[in-house]
Amino acid sequence: GQISQVQFWDTNPATGPADHWTIHGLWPDHCDGTWDQFCDPSREYPSITQVLQNNGKQALLDDMNQWWLDQNGNNEQFWEHEWNKHGTCMSTIEPSCLPPGSQTGLDAAYYFQRAVDTFKSLPTYQYLATAGITPSTSATYTYTTLANAIKASTGFTPSLDCTSGALNSVSYYFNLKGSLIDGTLVPIDAPSQGSCPTSGIKYPPKSGGASSTTTSSGPAPTGVPARSNVKAITSSGSTVGCLLSYGTWSTQTCATLTASTSGSGFTLTSSKGPCAVTSSGLSCSSTNTATVFTSTTSGSNILLTYSGSTAFTADSVPSGTTQVTLYPGSDRAQDITLAFFAV
Repeated sequence: GQISQVQFWDTNPATGPADHWTIHGLWPDHCDGTWDQFCDPSREYPSITQVLQNNGKQALLDDMNQWWLDQNGNNEQFWEHEWNKHGTCMSTIEPSCLPPGSQTGLDAAYYFQRAVDTFKSLPTYQYLATAGITPSTSATYTYTTLANAIKASTGFTPSLDCTSGALNSVSYYFNLKGSLIDGTLVPIDAPSQGSCPTSGIKYPPKSGGASSTTTSSGPAPTGVPARSNVKAITSSGSTVGCLLSYGTWSTQTCATLTASTSGSGFTLTSSKGPCAVTSSGLSCSSTNTATVFTSTTSGSNILLTYSGSTAFTADSVPSGTTQVTLYPGSDRAQDITLAFFAV
């Protein structure tokens, strides 16, 4: 069957790094621009995060929290929608195609793994940049120029979609030979042109978005990993939860934070943007001016340090889907330190 891998370029609000597209989905269709949807309500799992964790896919979850992002921060809801609408219509991962006794949700695990792997093999930002096309507040392009720039790298013509004359989506098309699990995606030209006009197309920058190419490629001089989960350690020494992409403390799936050297310290960014400490607490957002942190070694842990102190505090310990704001210091109900774990 025919499959499309669809990517987003979200600028308002900015979603994901300033130099990288993000995932919309992996969609089967009927080779004519139409598709089935919501094919099996019995497989609409209540938590994609839990399904993937139960199937040993933590690394996949980390990738999804970096690249498969909802504009409003509701990643789990976005993933559930994509699985329910499109994933359940992938015939070669129906439960009857899987080994007897498979873990519940293995079908979804296969779907999300293939979607992310396919996305990572198609670096749209780099394809355009190689042709001298980078986000701009003033430049405009023809449809042919943009499509040919991508074709120069892939050998095939994509479909381009626009909103208000600005490029915001690209679709790559394939014929699937074999199963979605381990079959071959054979690239083909898009069957039709997308919604972008023939000329005057804008490719605006993601205002305030964090750049993934300007970060250090190795550990910062402080010993902080270039990419890490930041986990909370309570005063009793227990590890409880970690930072999410907005900089909040939760027991949900950890965000991957990137450290970039800055003077004698470093800054941190998540998929939501630079991380900063303000009067409202610790947060990561495209509107932030990055705080310069340092680190302190304590035993085997490297601890996040702000203004010379490793102390962070919160009003409570999170559980379930609760997210708690962290503040520097130790004047609230729960005191913690934040330790780096390389990913």
